Amino acid sequence: MALYHNPRILTQPVGAHVESKDLRKAGLKVTLPRVKILEILENSGNRHLSAEDIYRRLVDSREDIGLATVYRVLTQFEAAGLVTRHHFTDGMAVFELNEGAHHDHIKCVDCGHVEEFIDEDIERRQHAVAERHGFEITDHALVIYGHCRKTNCPHRANAAD
Repeated sequence: MALYHNPRILTQPVGAHVESKDLRKAGLKVTLPRVKILEILENSGNRHLSAEDIYRRLVDSREDIGLATVYRVLTQFEAAGLVTRHHFTDGMAVFELNEGAHHDHIKCVDCGHVEEFIDEDIERRQHAVAERHGFEITDHALVIYGHCRKTNCPHRANAAD
């Protein structure tokens, strides 16, 4: 069974550095805002960032890049297949670098922490359901919502932020 692969996505190993040539390959001009936003997405410990999160990091690093520019660049990155946009629960869009490999998400409804996972059993079941209903899957998004049961969850303290 093949994982879903979008040919417009720049497939790179996890943790690979996106360079200026990758922007050009995606059909985008290399500009300072695009490079800075890519750097933030690459170097963030949190893989799912909102436009506002990115903007705050730009302000903190004294970059003169406006929020409207951040939104515009993220939309361009999404169209070029460089990032994926997600809408988890609160209606706010978050973005993650598209590294080519399909994965699903599980989100804590208490603290908002999102974890990524790959589960071959779930993938097989989805294919079976699609086939039973006469479909061939081209893509899908699965987000599981729940309450973290870890007694010492390091993210729970962040819920009050």
